[in-house]
Amino acid sequence: MPARQAVIDNQVAPDRTVLDYGCGRGGDVRALQRLAFRAVGWDPFYQPETSLEPADVVLLTYVLNVIEDPQERRRTLKEAWDLAGTVLVASARLTWEKSKVKGERFGDGLLTSRQTFQHLYSPGELRMYVEEVTGVRTVSAAPGVVYAFKDETARLGYLAQRILPDAEWLTSSDTVSAIAAVVDHAERRGRLPRMEEVPRPVAQLLGHLRPNQIRRLVRDSADQAKVQRGCKRTTLNTLLFLAVELFNGRGPFSGLPLNIQCDIRAFFSSYREACRRSDRLLLKLRDDEYIRGAMNASGVGKLTPTALYVHQRALHQMPTVLRLYEHCASIAAGRPQAWTLAKLLHRGRAVSWLDYPDFDHDPHPRMLSSYQVEMKTLETSHTLHSHSDDRPLLHRKHEFLSPEDPDVGRYKRLTAAEEKAGLYEHPHLIGRESGWEAELIRCGRALRGHRLVRRAGD
Repeated sequence: MPARQAVIDNQVAPDRTVLDYGCGRGGDVRALQRLAFRAVGWDPFYQPETSLEPADVVLLTYVLNVIEDPQERRRTLKEAWDLAGTVLVASARLTWEKSKVKGERFGDGLLTSRQTFQHLYSPGELRMYVEEVTGVRTVSAAPGVVYAFKDETARLGYLAQRILPDAEWLTSSDTVSAIAAVVDHAERRGRLPRMEEVPRPVAQLLGHLRPNQIRRLVRDSADQAKVQRGCKRTTLNTLLFLAVELFNGRGPFSGLPLNIQCDIRAFFSSYREACRRSDRLLLKLRDDEYIRGAMNASGVGKLTPTALYVHQRALHQMPTVLRLYEHCASIAAGRPQAWTLAKLLHRGRAVSWLDYPDFDHDPHPRMLSSYQVEMKTLETSHTLHSHSDDRPLLHRKHEFLSPEDPDVGRYKRLTAAEEKAGLYEHPHLIGRESGWEAELIRCGRALRGHRLVRRAGD
């Protein structure tokens, strides 16, 4: 999982070398090599013959948790860090796996029945340990996976990639498509790009045009309403980025990614003003009344007496302060790879990511797992429902989505039919599979996809 996460996050990339430090039998290395990545593995027992050379990316995958000597554990992490040219990807098994690890207390961990050692980490403990040994600020990429960057600019670039996912340029093959790419950038970001931001192929196609000509072409071609929306969106995204960066420790203006620098110059009077506004945004996370008001005004998601539930597809449409709420939790403790709904408490501060893998196909999807981060203490908990005979399930799926989502109409029609049939008369009974099935039988109904039909024989 850690190697897969690093590929998803573009930390493992075709132009980077990869060293799996403590690779065991080398399964991750072979998988990366099959994907044409330049990866090698070293292990003191299985592959000691590999020459230890620095690499752009060093993977330290499930190594720290099996070293029983704390000094050797620390030394191993330091050696892996010294070999990393760009980023160290450190991972460990987590405390919620205690039920899977049987053994007796030994040192600061457990000695299993197979005579192997396991020190299980909480996500916060792993992150703080890596920060202490490496001396740099880290980012939790996923539960139990931490990125430590050698260069602060690289860390900020990764954060920007997570928070501002709309930075991709359209593919260009001629002057017309290159101009269209610049127009698209202007509409999405609310401003013209600087030449340093333009990808080289696009810049080469536009090389025969003067800057004034490009500006005029974009001004005449761009949809000004989209440009205005892009301006507002980019301003809010910049505040979101700076607020997350303060949560994680803010650096100088010169260390910011180029596109963020350009956004600040375009939409704020100064870096200081942008930081001041983002600080106010971060402080609003403490205000229960403000958070509840933002949830009421959200326009997306389902608000209950205790929390707001929002589908992954609608998360970016939440008010900026709620997006900040979710991002702070993900940076501190890691957002799981698989999740469907985010749950944001308004009484207290905690974020949960709930996984309903069949949300799009099952009219009442069952929960597979939940992962929660308590914001004040950064304590985490994980619950797996795959072995349960009576899993939690969802109703009124349309309420978790944006009103503009193309599936909302179909889900609304199902909800209306279920209400008419009396299936929601006893809401306390239908939150789990057994109760829902009993209510379907009581009302003489069955489901065929997203259609409610009369049960055969009724």
